[in-house]
Amino acid sequence: MEIEYADRLKKLPPYLFEEIDKSKQRAKASGRPIIDLGVGDPDRPTPEFIIRKLHEASLDPQAHRYAMNKGLRVLRQAMAGWYKGRFNVDLDPDTEVLPLLGSKEGIAHVPLAFINPGDVVLVPNPGYPPYNSGAIFAGAEVVMMPLLKENGFLPDLDAIDPDVAERCKLIHINYPNNPTGAVCDEEFYRKVVAFAKKYDIIVCADAAYTEISFDGFLPMSFLEVEGARDVGIEFHSLSKTFNMTGWRVGIAVGNFEAIAGLAKVKSNIDSGIFTPVQIASIEAIKRSGEVKKQVVELYRERRDVLINGLNEAGWKIPSPKAAFYVWAPVFGGYDSTALAKAMLDEADIVVTPGNGFGEFGEGYVRMALTVDVKELKEAVKRVKKKFFS
Repeated sequence: MEIEYADRLKKLPPYLFEEIDKSKQRAKASGRPIIDLGVGDPDRPTPEFIIRKLHEASLDPQAHRYAMNKGLRVLRQAMAGWYKGRFNVDLDPDTEVLPLLGSKEGIAHVPLAFINPGDVVLVPNPGYPPYNSGAIFAGAEVVMMPLLKENGFLPDLDAIDPDVAERCKLIHINYPNNPTGAVCDEEFYRKVVAFAKKYDIIVCADAAYTEISFDGFLPMSFLEVEGARDVGIEFHSLSKTFNMTGWRVGIAVGNFEAIAGLAKVKSNIDSGIFTPVQIASIEAIKRSGEVKKQVVELYRERRDVLINGLNEAGWKIPSPKAAFYVWAPVFGGYDSTALAKAMLDEADIVVTPGNGFGEFGEGYVRMALTVDVKELKEAVKRVKKKFFS
């Protein structure tokens, strides 16, 4: 029997990080000393107090039954309380907060609630791949918004064809940005709100990296802007702040009708977060301040070691204000794919080619600050020796 994939799968580009992992594993299998700056997966363990709470909660036999799809109310209250304390945004835990199996899951599923085949979804390019794949699964016409250096890696909303905007049902934005590390200000968010209201577009703001920022910069929430809750929702995650990527805990907050639509999709797809994980997540949120301070200092030190070292070597790279990524322009006549290949083949360093995030990522590679300082210093030495000596 020949099994043929559905057209929606045929439309998908190869998932970037799977391809990177294959190359990395082949290199490791041959015994090479690989330094992996590719995938943004924190290398530090989840804090012990969170693990202890998980273990404690898992001893309750009742906790092993199906979880409520909308999550424990005490978890939703904790999430709402964190938003109030961090952003001064008031949320109704019953109608404006929805726990997710990681923010990626919510981002990928949200188009299923609102998109009919042929509707337009506006997607940043370069951008996190699930913005594109989720839209494709919903049958959308995907229109890319270029994120260019000359625009501070912000989409130019004024450049969007009005005919496209009229057919658009949903727009994705993401600040602090992955992969570019760019940040935005209140003025940009106000433009997004005005644009969304003009064309009746749902805004999906990915805020997974707001808690990792440097040099006194403090990212804001989209929902802080007047009118934002009328047009959109925001996605957050415990993954990066608490080194909990494998736990799969995210959150969608904002417009109650949009939250209800996403909740309806999820109720037909999953059965919620494992209850002990929810209980441990409450404990994490309670102590977010102390954890954040440690995490930010960790990535600040790593950022400075890598950026300063590579700049001294001759690779001129701007220093990001937020997130744990370095968006580095290519050099020496390489394109992004060729440089990523050369880094692996000649320096045993895994980086992500910028064009893997979309055509407008060409000209850059992304490096994740998810290895320790010792490895970053070694990476700098290898780059200097192989490319700048």
